[in-house]
Amino acid sequence: MKPKMSLAIGAIVLAAPAVHADSDLALQLAQVLGSEKPCGLTYDQAAIEAFIKDRVPADDLQFTSQLNLFISGVQFNLQGMSQSQKTAHCTQIRRVAASFKFIKE
Repeated sequence: MKPKMSLAIGAIVLAAPAVHADSDLALQLAQVLGSEKPCGLTYDQAAIEAFIKDRVPADDLQFTSQLNLFISGVQFNLQGMSQSQKTAHCTQIRRVAASFKFIKE
């Protein structure tokens, strides 16, 4: 992703009001999903589906748009992390993913 594009995504994320109660959930889930490959994790797809069905209203059209935008931001941020920062990030993501039942620890 080019720097100008990443700045635009960051500006959108920061300027976008939390217009829906599930904005926080979209951001939290984006942290976990966007970190899957960089952290060397493999998630249970059925568990992700169950998580979404359990926590996101069926008529929420904004959720996936927000999720995809936030995932792009997470992936960009991971590219600039130092090894120590990435280790800390991935350690907590692994714990969160396990709590969401996406992986088994």
